Amino acid sequence: MFTLHERLIADTLSLGRSSLCEIRLMNDSTWPWVLLVPAVRDIREIYELTDSDQKQLLRESSILGKGMMSVFAGDKLNLAALGNVIPQLHLHHIVRFTDDPAWPGPVWGRQAPVAYQEQELVKRMQVLEPVLESVRKA
Repeated sequence: MFTLHERLIADTLSLGRSSLCEIRLMNDSTWPWVLLVPAVRDIREIYELTDSDQKQLLRESSILGKGMMSVFAGDKLNLAALGNVIPQLHLHHIVRFTDDPAWPGPVWGRQAPVAYQEQELVKRMQVLEPVLESVRKA
């Protein structure tokens, strides 16, 4: 049975499910930052997924990334599947801007996360909803 890693539960907020993945919002309002977590037990790497699930992950990731870049008008989309701290496979989608606090470096370790305030969270979820709907239909 699939269970979400406790650190992902602690650091992210649920945005629902797609056909393959848990969709999670990183609780850091500094960047538009969404994770896809394939709901497959004991998977650490993309190559461990079945061919079908690999294709589905790429499809969902592409739709999510394109949609996020469109609604946030980003300068660059960062994708990452590090897994050094959280071994469960999860794919980060981070919209970056040339004037963001970490540009041009990575976002990790740059600053402490800035948790969403209630109104910010509502607004971010409203902006993301059409994108998420497309991912759910993929």
